Amino acid sequence: MPNLENLKKQAKQYLRWHRERYYPVAAEIRAILPRFSDLDGNGILNADFKLADAQELIARQIGFDNWRALKSGALAMTMETRPTVTRPLLRSMSAQLFVADIKASCDFYRDKLGFTVDFVYGDPPFYGQVSCDNALLALRLVCEPVFVDGIREREDLLSASITVGSADDIKQLFLTCQAAGVPFHQPLRTEPWGARTFIVLDLDRNLILFAGPSA
Repeated sequence: MPNLENLKKQAKQYLRWHRERYYPVAAEIRAILPRFSDLDGNGILNADFKLADAQELIARQIGFDNWRALKSGALAMTMETRPTVTRPLLRSMSAQLFVADIKASCDFYRDKLGFTVDFVYGDPPFYGQVSCDNALLALRLVCEPVFVDGIREREDLLSASITVGSADDIKQLFLTCQAAGVPFHQPLRTEPWGARTFIVLDLDRNLILFAGPSA
């Protein structure tokens, strides 16, 4: 179990995100807290959300019914010497993009979007991975069209969604991409639910969404 003090800090962070109307947190609240399950994103962000609610969210995330049960469990675990079994912890997520040229795609994500090329595999390469901070993108060589021509743009079919932490970050990232000549499917805009987003097109017309809070 994570340190109780760290869990308290996480609860305060969720409370702060709710007050700042950071839209992605609404989905977590709706999925974990039953009393918010019937509300949409705006309804959740407009609802009264207290520190006790944030603490309950944290407790339920790690398998307890409420914050009091979590604290009791934490105390018991500090006194317990035998090993315990916990659920597997998911460390990261990687989106997989279908591309026609591994090297060209690696060059695009490195030179235009500031990613690092972690590896390429095969001779000639048919698989690779690029990353930037905690965002991972797997690149998979496919030598024929995967989607019906034009459907991705018409239906806004995203290949990956990447979030940043602040309004300044999303604006700076957009301006950096703009200066690098990155093609946009959608320029920077404020969504009805409060997030600021933009969508770039890579060499294979994959739609990559970048999102952050509006304030």
